[in-house]
Amino acid sequence: MERVRVLLADDHALFREGLAGIISAQPDMQVVGEANDGLEAFVKAQELQPDLILMDVQMPGMDGIEAVKQIKQVLPETIIVMLTVRGDDDMLFEALKNGAQGYLLKEIRSQALLEMLRGALRGEAAISPNLAGRVLSEFRRLSKGGVHEKEDDSGLTEREQQVLVQASNGATDKEIAAALNISLNTVKTHIRNILSKLHVRTRREATRAAKAKGIL
Repeated sequence: MERVRVLLADDHALFREGLAGIISAQPDMQVVGEANDGLEAFVKAQELQPDLILMDVQMPGMDGIEAVKQIKQVLPETIIVMLTVRGDDDMLFEALKNGAQGYLLKEIRSQALLEMLRGALRGEAAISPNLAGRVLSEFRRLSKGGVHEKEDDSGLTEREQQVLVQASNGATDKEIAAALNISLNTVKTHIRNILSKLHVRTRREATRAAKAKGIL
């Protein structure tokens, strides 16, 4: 039987070692590589062509959300399952939107993790039960004609507009995270998306562009 090729991406070496031990002990899986951040995961994914990638959400440099987006563009068939210590709604929906097949909390037991991973390889969604309810609620809202976050003419979502308002007032990423009750990594992702959508390079330029468009 051909074993599933797995790439692990997490900036905590001890966690990676434990995960590698669990995966390697399975008769149908093998760990073919490890990455310490999103950029390394992107490079190794292209080099190793894994069947499955277990990706930490919060990593230095390129985070897991951006890495999923980049990897799926070049390796659309690769299954990617996110691992996180907290169930942040913004990150959950961003990961799924970018092509992740699953989103699991790190508190999950090893046997449940393996069952979820095998399900993901069969095309099933691998989502922690306490997060699955949020996805269902979002699906119901969309099915009724609602949207998760309204976009303005510039393409900015409601949350991105909130982040931009905070940033334009001089708030740091940490202050924005505290004000909006979201993770620091989520703030960084929103800032990156804002700059991309407004076609600017800095927050100051984003503020000027937003004022010119009447967003602020």
